[in-house]
Amino acid sequence: MQPAPEVGKGAAPGPSDAELLAAVARGDEAAYELLFDRHASAAYGLAVRVVRDPDMARDVCQEALLQLWSHASRYDEKQGTVRSWLFTLVHRRAVDRIRSEQSSSDREKRVGTAAFDRPHDQVSAAVERSFEIRRVRGALSDLTPLQREAIELAYYRGYTHTQVAEALGIPLGTAKTRLRDGLIRLRDALGVEV
Repeated sequence: MQPAPEVGKGAAPGPSDAELLAAVARGDEAAYELLFDRHASAAYGLAVRVVRDPDMARDVCQEALLQLWSHASRYDEKQGTVRSWLFTLVHRRAVDRIRSEQSSSDREKRVGTAAFDRPHDQVSAAVERSFEIRRVRGALSDLTPLQREAIELAYYRGYTHTQVAEALGIPLGTAKTRLRDGLIRLRDALGVEV
């Protein structure tokens, strides 16, 4: 038995991918099989990395290889290698599959959520909200002006405790005390239990 010849030392490399793809464009199944054998495993690996599901990756890879067969005449060697073209086909198919799956999932969620949404009386909801707003405004008006100002800065304008202290020109501890005391009075006025 003779050892296998080393690459570059008398071994016949066989036809290039571009030559094989040109033969595939003419309908040569044997050339397609050679391309398949050379690149299918790597194409599948790429598909798995993108879609993260082996079954879906097989489908994606099969679709891309079928596209390679049916659109071989569209290959342009100036645009890149056959392998990179195949990987582009695989990647596009994989991304399309993910988008399709996500869209389907989103649609199912919307339909499922819509099925469980119960119609409600919008008028009574608006009246109830209006009543709550009036209660909160009334409770705010019962606070001391200093407490109300601190709470308005913190909760309506989004100021931090430090920013409230700076805006009011008071020490941080005083700002925190005003906020705490104001919130306690609001809680008591609104009858909220903690």
